[in-house]
Amino acid sequence: MRDLSNIKDIAKLAGVSVTTVSRVLNGHPYVVEEKRKRVQKVIAELDYSPNRNAVDLSRGRTNTIGFVLPYNDHPWFDKVMNGVLEAAFAKCYSVVICPTGYDQAEEERYLRMLKTKRIDGLVIASRANDWETIAPYAKYGSIVACEYINHPLISCAYVDQLQAYTDGFQLLKRAGHTRVGFTVGREERWSNSTKLKIMAYEAVFGELDDALILQDCFDLADGKRAGARFLDLAEPPTAIYANGDVIAAGMHYYATHQGLNVPRDIAILGEENLPIGDVLEISTVDKNLREIGKVAVELFLNEKVEQKQVQHEIVIRNSI
Repeated sequence: MRDLSNIKDIAKLAGVSVTTVSRVLNGHPYVVEEKRKRVQKVIAELDYSPNRNAVDLSRGRTNTIGFVLPYNDHPWFDKVMNGVLEAAFAKCYSVVICPTGYDQAEEERYLRMLKTKRIDGLVIASRANDWETIAPYAKYGSIVACEYINHPLISCAYVDQLQAYTDGFQLLKRAGHTRVGFTVGREERWSNSTKLKIMAYEAVFGELDDALILQDCFDLADGKRAGARFLDLAEPPTAIYANGDVIAAGMHYYATHQGLNVPRDIAILGEENLPIGDVLEISTVDKNLREIGKVAVELFLNEKVEQKQVQHEIVIRNSI
């Protein structure tokens, strides 16, 4: 079998024009059926596989979305990713998962994929770079943020984080708690969500005692660590607002293994509405993360800059 350098060879063997071969390869509807069959017969006989990069460049699209996230094993980002995958596949788009580990250089590598037309656009779940670095790449394809941003080049699908955090703290206050601890992920100077959670706390309870906040909480082990940190204080909090149901589950584990009753001795509030929270009857702030992912893809497909809010809700179980 001889190698084919380009579609001119197929066109010659099938007795059609190069344009006709190109249309067949791209699934174009306006090709005479008899010619389509001749082209397909030659392709099958020669076991020809088109260079997809070349085809994509000729079409100007790849039907591929890049999904930028810091970690691919975190429940928060997993739920957003599931929404992105569901919505993208429904529209016959592929999704390239782009984990960054919050490394700015790695994130910029994915941005360059947009510039070089290897993907059609990006949905950014959480970013390492500032928007001044990211925004210039929007001229190469749609960029959608999964956080609120008011920018002329970037769309966003978002939940009102400040209101969600405020509602969570107010729920605890209405339940009679006045000393409340809480956990966050990245430190305040890097994370907008951490800044907003501190703002919400201070709006509800006043000035923050540094002993009542714990950073760098991401998994079950961190939840256990947070439980130990808060419950070993001379004046422990009567409630803890975790930045995730998995972290809340770690707190629950630590508290119960110390002989405490949840929620009688210590109330726990989580986030994300995960099955583990349901099993342990942990109340949670559901930010509808899957819906954020789906809306982000809708915004990408609309190809115009918009901001769309997704509504959060509080799921009250037996832990408040």
